[in-house]
Amino acid sequence: MTTEATTTDLRAFTEDWLEWYRAHEARLSAPHGFLAITGLHWLDDRPQRFPDAPGAWHTGAEGVVVDLDEGEEVLVDGVPVRGEHHFGVLPERGGVDAVWGDAIIEVAKRGGHDIVRPRHPDAPLRTAFTGTPAYAPDPRWAVTGRYVPFDTPRPTTVGAAVEGLEHVYDAPGRIEFELDGQALSLTVFPGAGEGRLMVLFTDATSGVTTYAANRALTIDPPAVDGTVVLDFNRAANLPCAYTDLATCPLPPAENRLPVAIEAGEKIPRERGGS
Repeated sequence: MTTEATTTDLRAFTEDWLEWYRAHEARLSAPHGFLAITGLHWLDDRPQRFPDAPGAWHTGAEGVVVDLDEGEEVLVDGVPVRGEHHFGVLPERGGVDAVWGDAIIEVAKRGGHDIVRPRHPDAPLRTAFTGTPAYAPDPRWAVTGRYVPFDTPRPTTVGAAVEGLEHVYDAPGRIEFELDGQALSLTVFPGAGEGRLMVLFTDATSGVTTYAANRALTIDPPAVDGTVVLDFNRAANLPCAYTDLATCPLPPAENRLPVAIEAGEKIPRERGGS
């Protein structure tokens, strides 16, 4: 390959990475993205009021209920709601957004617990955000691997950023690959989108230059022969890297890689990164 061709390929690779990075940062810092969260409120059977949400909230066998004060109103699926409103029983990792003025009140279930998590565009974490430090993209970190499906999905319990909370995922398989001559593998979880996969991992940079608890990598659907590309340049921080108001899952024990993945997003400035 000529030097000119190599330079062109590297430029295209870098431009593709920049497009991904900017889109990822835009989602994070959107008016109602994770940086806009102002509270993480755990519900029980006692009505509770919160300073960043309207009404009184509780949950029970029939699901989440809010009792709005006179004059208060939220929009649920575009429909104005007043007084008492039943959100019903929410599915794990599911939720409903209630619009309240310029804020969104996220009503969700995480780790078997119902939560209310308001998102306000003027949240200080969001308004002060200046972007996430990251390694310069390098094609050497785009590694070809092989997806090996399990005979049946394996329920896999992992910890969470919130102490005492657990998440359960049905792991469909693992990915085997080599890096610097070392044979490695990662257990994968279902990703967002048909056939896509998601990996949670740590490596030797975790807690040094990258966030200690976890990073996530989305992987396109495997080819017919099981081939996949692990582009670690796109290893992304989860919301817990920026805020304690997140319930992010931790990697399974086998996904703690013994090598240094010097690629992808680094420790956020909000956590002392630079």
